[in-house]
Amino acid sequence: SSKVRHLEVQSTDDIAVLEDCTDFPSAKTIQKLEAKLEKGGLPECLGDDSIPSPGSETVAEAQIRFLKTKLHAVQEELDSVVYECKKKDDENWNLKSQLKDIEEENDRLQQIISAQLSQVEKYKILSQEANEKSVGLQQKVIALEKVM
Repeated sequence: SSKVRHLEVQSTDDIAVLEDCTDFPSAKTIQKLEAKLEKGGLPECLGDDSIPSPGSETVAEAQIRFLKTKLHAVQEELDSVVYECKKKDDENWNLKSQLKDIEEENDRLQQIISAQLSQVEKYKILSQEANEKSVGLQQKVIALEKVM
């Protein structure tokens, strides 16, 4: 049973990392509970191999209640973080959807631009041919005027 107690302490110590985060509401609650229990003179570790005296059983029960309260606070904080994570996932999904739509619109506009650029090149060539034809016709007009 002492090994089980020691494992419980280790697992709660692993979870208790949130204590350092003072911006979490449950962290403040946990700190208040810890302060109250420390004033009561609770031992640091449950996992010693000594046989508990009747008074230490009460202390162990108090420490178990404290750990359960601490676990409950951490679970509430976890629920809050999970909720926030789901909100962020939804927002991420919406943004990915918007990005996909924007990329499709960008591709469509790039195709339009490409088609318009090819038309511009086509009209430039037609304009150059028309100018050359115009110059040739002007020279013919001048030649015909000289003949006349």
